[in-house]
Formats: sequence, structure tokens, C-alpha cells
Amino acid sequence: MTVQIVEIAGQKMAMLPIDDYQKLLDIVEDRADALAAVAAEQRRLTGEEYLPAEMVDRIMGGESALRVWRKYRGMTLEQVGKRTGIGKSYLSEIETGNRQGKPALWRALAEALDVSIDDILPLE
Repeated sequence: MTVQIVEIAGQKMAMLPIDDYQKLLDIVEDRADALAAVAAEQRRLTGEEYLPAEMVDRIMGGESALRVWRKYRGMTLEQVGKRTGIGKSYLSEIETGNRQGKPALWRALAEALDVSIDDILPLE
């Protein structure tokens, strides 16, 4: 690696070929990726749940996160409705975005599905 030190406006700066610069960026990115992987593994070992990519893709594609989680948990509208004290038709309307539901209901839904509220709130 060739580096040239220059002084501009009283500040020393290092100049290097673009290929060397790109190699340094790649090394930094690889290191950041490795650290992120270690942190993710530590979270997994402490019980954090990982989601299948297909599920994330469905949510990111606009499908209701509430519906995706409910189906991922293998629960019917009726089962979630019983756990939260609401009817399955009302729950269906919340899943489709036709009804909003109050914050207390979203907390109950999150508890019924064993997720955080942020996991099931609509993306907007």
C-alpha cells in the first residue's frame, strides 16, 4: 500500500490509490459484518426469536404483520380473538386495515402472539 502524506491548510492528510482505499473499506465492512454476526448470535442464545426470510418478505411486501405473525404462530382468528376478548370479524378488519383498534387492544394482541407491539403494528 502506497500512501502519500500531504499538508493542506495546516492539516496533514493521507492520500492513497483508489484500489487501496477500496480494500480498506472492504476490510472495515467485513469487520462490521463479523461483529454484527457475533452480536446476533448472542441475542439468539439469550432467546431472541429469528424470523424466516419468507415471513419478513411478506411483511415488507405489504401484508399485515399481525396476520403474518398470527399464521406463523399457527393460530386462527377465533383463537386470537378468544385470547384478546374480541370477535374474529373485528380482528379480521384490524388485519386488513379497515379498523384501527385502540392501544390496549394492540397490547393484548402482542401478548397473545408473544411478540412486541412494534412487531405487529402496520408499516406506515
